[in-house]
Amino acid sequence: MTSKKMDFYIGPCVLESMDLARQIAETLVKELEPYKNQINLHFKGSFDKANRSSFTSYRGPGIDEGMKILETINKEFGLPTLTDYHVPDQAEIVAKSVSVLQVPAFLCRQTDMIFAGAEACAKYNRELKVKKGQFLSPEETKNIVDKASHFLPKEKIILTERGTSFGYNNLVVDMASFQIMKSYGVRTVHDATHCVQRPGGLGTITGGKREQIVTLAKAAVAAGADGIFMECHPNPDKALSDSATALPLSQVKSIVDVLLKIKAAVG
Repeated sequence: MTSKKMDFYIGPCVLESMDLARQIAETLVKELEPYKNQINLHFKGSFDKANRSSFTSYRGPGIDEGMKILETINKEFGLPTLTDYHVPDQAEIVAKSVSVLQVPAFLCRQTDMIFAGAEACAKYNRELKVKKGQFLSPEETKNIVDKASHFLPKEKIILTERGTSFGYNNLVVDMASFQIMKSYGVRTVHDATHCVQRPGGLGTITGGKREQIVTLAKAAVAAGADGIFMECHPNPDKALSDSATALPLSQVKSIVDVLLKIKAAVG
């Protein structure tokens, strides 16, 4: 999508069940209906969290059930969907079902991942969203764009800022990254919930500072981010993945409202 609307990718970290996905999607559609002329709303949810700190943590329903859930959300609520893939062979399977394919941050330099995703997106008219690795400078994302644009037009490529490692168990966001990455001819998105994580900070699970999400999201929009990626849950503390940084579903509307006001103010 290339309109001046602001892109929002909102949903649970991991797909927990069909019922929960429906509940979140229904709430998002209802609550954000007043902003339909200002936003491009996508439902996001992972079918597999392959990089959990502990092997005992819930990873997701798997690719087959995950695609069923996302296809249902698209059909019942009319929402375009986003999910990540973890190996090149998953790209085409995912592209048959979702609107936006996402490359996880840890895999952003893997050429086979970028090529497979870009080829699948070109084949099925999808978009490719790549998260900038926590170890990567914004300038280095030009290499990602060069790889993806070998198969896909730049208007179908999205780069995501999700924080940069700052010592152990900490991330910081370089607000200059949005303008740098946009200079490569692609859209940029701020990952509002993952950038406040404390990776591995709780030992077997990742911690985070939920109270910082909105502050950094406001700054990102003011700095020129074209969209916001944020994870939510009806009961964040009970979320099966990234509970420390999931936003309460009940707060999403007010957050979207304030971010749109900032976007309007900065032009």
